[in-house]
Amino acid sequence: MSGLERLSETFRRAVSAVTTLADARRLAWLNEADSRIGTTLDLQRTAQELADFTVPTLADGAAVDLLESVLRGGGASRPTGAKVPLARAMAVSAIDRLANLEPDPVGELTTLHPAPKLAHRCLVTGRAHLVRRIAPDQYESIAPTPHAARLLKEAGVHSYMVVPLISRGVLIGIADFIRCAGRPAFTPADMALAGQLASKAAVLVDNARLYGRERETVVTLQRALLPKAAPPTLGLEVASSYRPAVDPSGVGGDWFDIVPLPGGRTALVVGDVMAHGLEAAATMGRLRTVARTLLNLDVSPERVLARLDLAARDLEEDQVATCLCVLYDPALGTYRVASAGHLPPLLIDPAGNADFVDVAVGAPLGAGVIPYDPVTVEAPPGSRIMMCTDGLIKNRTSDAGVWLDTLRAAASGPQPPFSDAFDAIWARTADGDGRRFDDAIMLAAAPQALTAEVMREWELPADGTAARTARRLVRTQLEDWELADLTDIMELVVSELVGNALRYGGGPGRMRLLRHSRLCVEVSDSGPDLPQIQHAMLSAEGGRGLQLINTLCRRWGSCRTPGGKVVWAEQDLPLL
Repeated sequence: MSGLERLSETFRRAVSAVTTLADARRLAWLNEADSRIGTTLDLQRTAQELADFTVPTLADGAAVDLLESVLRGGGASRPTGAKVPLARAMAVSAIDRLANLEPDPVGELTTLHPAPKLAHRCLVTGRAHLVRRIAPDQYESIAPTPHAARLLKEAGVHSYMVVPLISRGVLIGIADFIRCAGRPAFTPADMALAGQLASKAAVLVDNARLYGRERETVVTLQRALLPKAAPPTLGLEVASSYRPAVDPSGVGGDWFDIVPLPGGRTALVVGDVMAHGLEAAATMGRLRTVARTLLNLDVSPERVLARLDLAARDLEEDQVATCLCVLYDPALGTYRVASAGHLPPLLIDPAGNADFVDVAVGAPLGAGVIPYDPVTVEAPPGSRIMMCTDGLIKNRTSDAGVWLDTLRAAASGPQPPFSDAFDAIWARTADGDGRRFDDAIMLAAAPQALTAEVMREWELPADGTAARTARRLVRTQLEDWELADLTDIMELVVSELVGNALRYGGGPGRMRLLRHSRLCVEVSDSGPDLPQIQHAMLSAEGGRGLQLINTLCRRWGSCRTPGGKVVWAEQDLPLL
């Protein structure tokens, strides 16, 4: 072999070695992308990680734009035709020298300048474009605005390329790159490398998009199934707060409800389906509807939970749930509490000392282990009761005892105004960066003293004088309330209620009269059967009392209590 041939062979081997080394470095760089891009399932962060990964290794500046139709959840396909689809700037990264450039603002729609853009062409065709050396008249076809074009030129940007982000055959956006003076121009090999990186990153970006869309769907359903606002509650100030989990797999299943009941009572319910996702949210909606219906038929929390357990066992999803039910009675100033496997409520006294209510924690709904044992506690003026789901305090490193201690400590201390009651607790129970992995709900209530201008209650005699006594008490009270125009109707209504209690309920117990958003009268007795309107024969002397009440009143109803039942009727207050 001649000297020239040996020199040529040596040169060829050197070139081959350099090429092999460069290929190995490129492969290692692409492999590194797997651990640097897509560290979370947050769409914005994933796009930013893609831009940051390429600077300064591949480029001096990078930007990522995603199609607006894709971000809105529409089914995207590779665009065709001359119309440029709308895109939104998601991430920008650049070396310090290019910090003063004018990229599209992150989070805003990219500017559609009349000049033809290479990025627009990539959006339309789904093909990469490379400008190795930018000619003086090409800057406006690269930059978003004429001013940005001048800044690019002044910064010495001389090379540009744009590659599509295609995931599962769908164009979801683009990534473009620039180099400035001091670095060689992009080569076809660089564009091929960027294309490989874009293919890997597009799948990660699309996963984050799909994950975010799933979370938004579940959160939307979850919020739609929760109360929009607290209804008027007599003698009780109520506030609630809900925060979904950051992780879509942790969303769905938590619920609360505030149910105004006869006699000024209020039921507070908090529950947690032991699952997540759309199925859990749907189960939550069913249980909340059933619970609300049961509470209008029975104001005993323990019996409501027992019937709710039967309903949970009938669900096809075979899911279980925890539930806490609290009934507040403003006339007695008490809470009646029953729990189905749920965290006990916190009772916070006026001095700010918080302690858990000592209620028996029964089996979760759907487990089939009943009954539930209730407990009745006083509701001192100035106190608060707080209920929550375990997502507020749950973490992956501590046991349940630590969670409860954390909650008690977070709720203790000087109490802020009721409207700000949750802010401090959210902050004190946050774990690390506050990105909760489970839904969390808080529901708080503060009793308010009722005056004789709002509610009166009397014990009725259990003999034949009960109806006359009830009419006299109602007549006198309506005169004091300056509602004498309703006296005739209310005397007739209360006579029928007391008569039914004497005939079918073993005699009347107590009569309650309330003036709130409406005028309501309630009569209790010890009978177990709820009254129903019957079809009376024309020749019958009785059986028309409830028909009369149904005609005279805005609405009426009955529900069971621990000692029997109450029957109530409401009238609209006259306009002032």
